[in-house]
This record gives sequence, C-alpha cells and structure tokens, in this order.
Amino acid sequence: MASKPENNASLCDQKVTHSESPQAKKSQHAEEAIFYKNCRAAYLTVLKSSLENIKSKEQLRLVLQQAGRNPSQKTVNKYWTSQTTTLNFDDFCTILKEETPATKTELLEAFRKIDTDNTGYILHDELYKILTTKGEKMTLDEVSAITNLADFNCSGKLDYKKFCDLYVTTSEQCCKTALEKLEVDGRLKRQQFGGQGGTSTEGITLPVLKPSPKISRKTDHKLAPTKGDSRTPSRPLSAQSCKASVSSTLSMGASSNRNTKLIEPHTIKEWQCAQSRGCFYLEEDGEIISHKYRLHIPQRSTVCITIKPLNLRQVEGKSCHWLSVDTALYILKENETQENLQLVSFTEQQNKEMFGWKGELASGFYWLLPFTTGCRLKKVKTQITGEAKLVYRGEDSELALTKECRAALLDIFETIDLDGNGLLSLEEYNFFELRTSGEKCDEEAWAVCKENFDMKKNELTRQGFLDLNLMEANDREGDPSDLWVTLLSLGYNKALEMTEACPFVIDIYAEKCKPRIKAIYLEAGSWQLNRAICKSVVNKGDAKVMDGCENVIVYTYRTGTRITSVIENKSENRVIIHVNNEQSKNCLSNRGLTVFAVEVAPKSMTVSQHVMPLNEQEEWLYNCVHSLLR
Repeated sequence: MASKPENNASLCDQKVTHSESPQAKKSQHAEEAIFYKNCRAAYLTVLKSSLENIKSKEQLRLVLQQAGRNPSQKTVNKYWTSQTTTLNFDDFCTILKEETPATKTELLEAFRKIDTDNTGYILHDELYKILTTKGEKMTLDEVSAITNLADFNCSGKLDYKKFCDLYVTTSEQCCKTALEKLEVDGRLKRQQFGGQGGTSTEGITLPVLKPSPKISRKTDHKLAPTKGDSRTPSRPLSAQSCKASVSSTLSMGASSNRNTKLIEPHTIKEWQCAQSRGCFYLEEDGEIISHKYRLHIPQRSTVCITIKPLNLRQVEGKSCHWLSVDTALYILKENETQENLQLVSFTEQQNKEMFGWKGELASGFYWLLPFTTGCRLKKVKTQITGEAKLVYRGEDSELALTKECRAALLDIFETIDLDGNGLLSLEEYNFFELRTSGEKCDEEAWAVCKENFDMKKNELTRQGFLDLNLMEANDREGDPSDLWVTLLSLGYNKALEMTEACPFVIDIYAEKCKPRIKAIYLEAGSWQLNRAICKSVVNKGDAKVMDGCENVIVYTYRTGTRITSVIENKSENRVIIHVNNEQSKNCLSNRGLTVFAVEVAPKSMTVSQHVMPLNEQEEWLYNCVHSLLR
C-alpha cells in the first residue's frame, strides 16, 4: 500500500497555487508537518522504527489507537485483507488521513438517536441489545467492560455525555503521550522517516527477497533512518536544512508534437502473433495491481512487443478515462528459476497510445510485467449525482439487468476475456473471481455453471456471464449489493463509469516462431518490477552526482511523455533525500505532492518519482531539486 495522493494537482503549476499567499503556503506546510509528526509519534510507540513494517492486524489496531483512533474490526479488515502481508509507515499515514477521529459532537449525535427523549442517559439493557445485535456486533463481555466503569454508569444507566468526554480525553491523551515519548527519546527523535507517497511500491534493496506465488498486495520496504537534524519533519518545508543537492531541469514540448518512434516492420503482418488482454486495477488504498505474464519463445527470433489501453465501446456522455492512462511492459528473461530474472528491455518506443519494443530474443521463457506510473490512474474524488440502477422487474415480474448494467458487464467480459476469443475459460473466470471475491472456482463448481449457464466448448459465453451475474441479484430477491461489489471491484463507480481500472492489450509478433503468452498472476508490482524500473533508469538515464555527497547519485530518464528519477545510495548509511518540485510547470507526479522526502537504504536504489504532463497539449517544465537532509 502506498500513500494516496490527496489531490489531482500539478506540481505547483495551477493558477490557484500562484494565487496563494506565502503565509497560506507556510500554514499548509506547517499543518502537514504536524500531521506527519503525530503519525510518527504513534507509529514509534508500537514499533521500534518508522522503517519497520506493521506485521499483523493487532499491530495495526495498536498504532491506530495510539493515534487517537478507535478502529472497529470492520475498519481493521478494510485495510488488512486476506492478501495483506505488511503495511509500512506511509500506508499508516494514508489510513490516518482516511480514518479521522470521531469528534465529541459526532458521538453525542449518535447517542441521541438512541436517547429519543433526550434524557442524557441510556439504559444498560437497551445498550446491551443494540451493541450485541446491530452493526458490528460486540460480545456481552465487551459491553460489560463499558457498563462496569463507574465514571459514567449509575443505577443501570449510561451517562453518555460523560462517556463521550472520557472517550475524547483518552483519545487526545494517547496522542499526547506518544508525542511526549518522541520528544524524550533522543534516539527516536533523530530518526527521519520516508515519503513513499506514490500509488505504487517503489523501494528496492539488494539482495532481494524471494517472491510469494500468492497474490501479494504489499511489498516489504527495506528502508532505515539516518542521523540528522531532529527538527526536520518527514516532508520538510524547505531545503534550507540540506547540505548537498542536485538539480534537474527539463523543458518538454507538447505531446502532440512528439516524434513517433515505434516503427513496425513492413512484413510484420506475415509474422506469427500472440495476444493477451489484461487490466490495471486501483486498490482502495491507492495501490495498483495487474496481470503478470509468462512468454515462451521457442527459438531465437526478432520480435515486436506492444502494449496499449484496450479500446472498449464508447458511450456518449461517458468518460473513457482509462484511454489516457500510460502503459508500459518490462521484459525479463527467466534463467534457471523464476526468481532469477534478468532485465532485457522495456517498451520505450511510442506510437500514439501504443508503447513497444523491437529486438531479438533468444529461445526460452520471459516474463512480461505491465506497468503504469500512477500519475493518471489514481484515486479521484468526484461528485456522483445519482446511483445507477442495475436491475428492474419487467411486466412479468421477472428480474432483469438494466441496459446500462448489461453494457458495463459486457465491457468487463471483454476485459477478462484474456485471449479475446469471445468466451471465458475457467482460468480466465478465476482471475475475475479472485478480483471480486478473493476465491477461485474449482472444476466441480465449473461443472455446475455448465449445467445452469450458456457455455461453448466448456467456456462461458457472454450471455452465460450476464445470466450468472443476474443470478446474484435474484438470489438476494432483487438486492443489487453483490452486483455492486463486482462492479466496484473492477474499477467502476456508482455512475457505472470505469474510473479506477485500465484494461490493456499486449501483442507479441515473432518473425521465426510462434510465441506463446499466458497470464500467471494478478498482483501488485513485484520486487522484480521495481528492480527492473530502477535498472532501466540507471542504464538509460542521465546521472548526476549530488554536490557534496559523491555516494548519492540521481538518475533521470525521460521519454516524450514521462520522466522518472531514481536515487542510488552507494554509502554504508541510510540517507533521506528531500525532493522539491515547486518550480515545475504543467506537471503531474505519481506522488501527489510537490515537496516530500525519500529514504534510501544503504547500497540500494529507489524510485524518487514519475512525472507526466498535466495537459498533454501544452509544454511542460520539469524542475526538480534533490537534496540530502542534514
């Protein structure tokens, strides 16, 4: 999980930014610094370092309580799913932004809905009944723990005003105690913490860990503190405390004027081809997951590999947000094992929305790892005027899917039909099931589907897929809740617009053999992908040694539509790098912040940021200063 950008903003180029006074900016930065200081204080009360990961639900609950929250089991489960392995400090910061503490006013309003007579009291019997039967049910022992406290209980009644006072006071005291501990402990006080604010996990440390074959949505960040000025916050206000820096300035033309680089061979139509579809999905926490593919090249051959957004039907009045999402493929050679992958290249050539690579591949197995920066595929808060209707009852009282719902489900079918043959195999259907329910359909269940829904050659047809989804609503007597779970899981909003997913299509052409491609996983960006991104930038980007610190190198790689910077730390110590984009214009960063900090472990590399133009039709200026904090 990586931190969610809290705005759609360009890097300080919007007019509203220019109109802000210096005092307003200073106030905003100060509030941000206080927020992250409170985050760190709570985090370090439970964990030894802000670089140590949360490893269990119980640890997550404890750090949230230290931050003045009182998380329910539902809240904990929201952020710690069955696929979660760890959460890092930035994930924690993101959660705190989402889970704001309940105020006294909110608590009193909730109690007054029960206390209709406005007496200020609630009978214990009534409290037991409500808390053990409604909402997230509590046990009798848990309710007794509340009613047995003498401070706000008497004569079989709860004085909920006193209870609210104690609740708020306790919450504030937790935060205060954590801050005091942070101030007293000089060692913790010197521990700086990183700013992985992007939508994808970027940190990599060598040697790397063996990946899990299961769906893994969290990658273990191997970051650590560095000594420095104890007054410097995680996202510092300025670079005045920095002792070494390096500046990169790139002036980029409008995307409409960029050169077309991808040139397909004239004879490519005669080459043998393999194709697969896939999709990027945006998680609730802002992380991006996608399909991962294994490619087989039977003999040495010249190949051409491309990726582009999948062009689904376009409905008038509906946005096609996914068509503007950037896509790329990293090609890795499989050697003796799947864990030992070697970067071959990536799709840096471009023809409009298509990105490709052409070269020679030896016989063997390769991995194709799709990638998107997260600059355009990110959480966006939009106002939905009304919820779309999914089902209705006809004149015969039979339940049916609405036209809009059918259209959305048919688009989903096109996305999950990975081989594009118009049918869903069990393997293809199981990617759909994993995404929407977290479970798989076995052969026995598939046989039941075959008996009840339209299939051809043991594969589900479009009509069968529609009927299967309609059955979910029928099973709930017309309640579309399960249908909404499916649609929201696959990137749709309540207006049935695909805003949090980007379907894509991969084509592989080989001159001398028949290539074969197969989707293997649906998971978050792996450590192999992170390492490949860093290596590609180091190999092809411009390197600048940081003035005053020769062990820190900033690499900057650019294409016509994207700039990526990577920080390499060759020293034996961890370093914190301050990143300032305030002078950039018409730029959109995957970080969602103009100023942030990145922590880099010893002898390792990490992605600093990905940047794209906010408006592709206009010129954009990338002006970034990387500085070493004291």
